[in-house]
Amino acid sequence: MSSNVSAEIIELNFAYDKRPVLQGINMRFPKGKLIAIMGLSGCGKTTLLRHIGGALKPTKGCVKVAGQVIHELDSAGLYAMRRKMGMLFQFGALFTDMSVYDNVAFQMREHTELPEELIHDLVMMKLNAVGLRGTQNLMPAELSGGMARRVALARTVALDPMLIMYDEPFAGLDPISLTVVGNLIRSLNDALGATSIIVTHDIQESLKIVDYVYFMSNGVIEAEGTPEEIRASSKEFVHQFVHGEMDGPVPFHYPGGDYRQDLNLG
Repeated sequence: MSSNVSAEIIELNFAYDKRPVLQGINMRFPKGKLIAIMGLSGCGKTTLLRHIGGALKPTKGCVKVAGQVIHELDSAGLYAMRRKMGMLFQFGALFTDMSVYDNVAFQMREHTELPEELIHDLVMMKLNAVGLRGTQNLMPAELSGGMARRVALARTVALDPMLIMYDEPFAGLDPISLTVVGNLIRSLNDALGATSIIVTHDIQESLKIVDYVYFMSNGVIEAEGTPEEIRASSKEFVHQFVHGEMDGPVPFHYPGGDYRQDLNLG
């Protein structure tokens, strides 16, 4: 692996039982870059993140992070590797019975032996970075959806990870919160010098902030390129996806028999 690449996916294949989910996936995630993985639901995007985090083992091929093959690590090695990663789960997944402060402090207490005085200052710095320093004593139920997502983002970067993964970070957000979270993802990645991987359906917001895009369909990479290249793509699937068109390779109707026969008109 090149020294300027944080993570790499090499000829990755994966199947649930005999049902193929990923087929021959190759991706590179350079240091300091923000990479989007896009595609329809069920195309394998989240399954890729689970391989990077070591929750799944490939049927064939491998995932390398910081030069190490993830599925070859023992439990101690995987635990140590995960300390270098941050994960923003879909809808934030805050601990509902913990305050904002304790949510952000959780990883620091779990993975380090820092004194509480230092943890306090770090928590306040992370909350300040996402514009929510005054919320530390609130409970998640007291937050709006956008605020909760920003707290989750502060928790994700609590240990200054080298690799940050986002699973649908824009889901359910209003337009203002969506733009705020998108800008935070970009600015935090740049400030940390990290590598970020975003799995998302939100085309327009993502193309504003990412450096490179992989488009997936049915477990394979359909297209890849810079945001400019993706916007200008002549590939039918990519064009339909980017512009949200009903007609194209992805059909509106589920495959079925003769409609007239279903209505007993045949």
